[in-house]
Amino acid sequence: MIVVLKPHATDAHIESVLAVATALKLKAHLSKGVERTVIGILGVSADKETLMAQFAQLEHVEHVVPISRSYKLVSKEARPESTIVRLANGATFGGSEVTVCAGPCSVESREQVMETAAGVAASGARVLRGGAFKPRTSPYAFQGLKLEGLKLLREAADAHGLAVVTEVLDVRDVADVAQYADMLQIGARNMQNFTLLQEVGNIHKPVLLKRGISATIEEWLMAAEYIVVAGNHEVVLCERGIRSYDPMTRNVLDLSAIPLVKSLTHLPVVVDPSHGTGARLLVAPMALAGVAAGADGLLIEVHPNPAVALSDGPQSLTLPLFADLMQKLGRVAEAVGRTV
Repeated sequence: MIVVLKPHATDAHIESVLAVATALKLKAHLSKGVERTVIGILGVSADKETLMAQFAQLEHVEHVVPISRSYKLVSKEARPESTIVRLANGATFGGSEVTVCAGPCSVESREQVMETAAGVAASGARVLRGGAFKPRTSPYAFQGLKLEGLKLLREAADAHGLAVVTEVLDVRDVADVAQYADMLQIGARNMQNFTLLQEVGNIHKPVLLKRGISATIEEWLMAAEYIVVAGNHEVVLCERGIRSYDPMTRNVLDLSAIPLVKSLTHLPVVVDPSHGTGARLLVAPMALAGVAAGADGLLIEVHPNPAVALSDGPQSLTLPLFADLMQKLGRVAEAVGRTV
């Protein structure tokens, strides 16, 4: 259930609700919005009506709402207003701005990541994306520069006023990645790595959670619930395509998931058209369509010379192609009442 406090509730009013939850051996999750403070009460198993009445009679409680969905804290029922996730450089997900994250699939060298960061920043990207730890299907493929890659991402981002988002693969690497990144990415293969989800839930850094390659929307939202229940409310969802029978595209980019998920959750939703299509030709059209469908941001793979990229060259944009896309994105965003 969700306890919604009246406007201008004080810390004392909040503490009174938390004290009742503690006395009843229930878990409480505090979420302060712009206009309302809501408190999620978890662990309710029986006699919900009596418990609801017990919380409802507290001073400054406006109403108590039962939650019917299996994903409690990330549901719209728990928080009607949209969550806005903010990064250290001021970039936001969930507000009026469509935030673009751009960069190489893999960090390959200092020269490569520096050139890419300079180019994407000049075109209007706010976040540098790039892989330092790479989950590859083949054990013989390039696995990333690991810690050295993290350092290069941080150096390049700082040089051009960008934030950093990069993937973490293992609970043993969470601390290192959090040291250098502004946002930790949970990739599609790890969407249901529940130990890893709990670990990133214990840190105070935003998390980008990609949809699994065969995941339902409910499974995706339940994965987000793991992070939020652990204490980290700064979660951004990423649609990156789901597996299908047709080999003509890498995946099927489910753009219908954007408005659907935004009707179910208060969390921001971004789109990765690079992994969603696997083809350079399709990245720009799907990026534009994603913004038109309501995406709060984009992840775009960009490489100075995709022909020699160590991973995902066929889906990476060149710097000139990225600059052209950013110009078009501005016009589409304006048409739907957003900015880039």
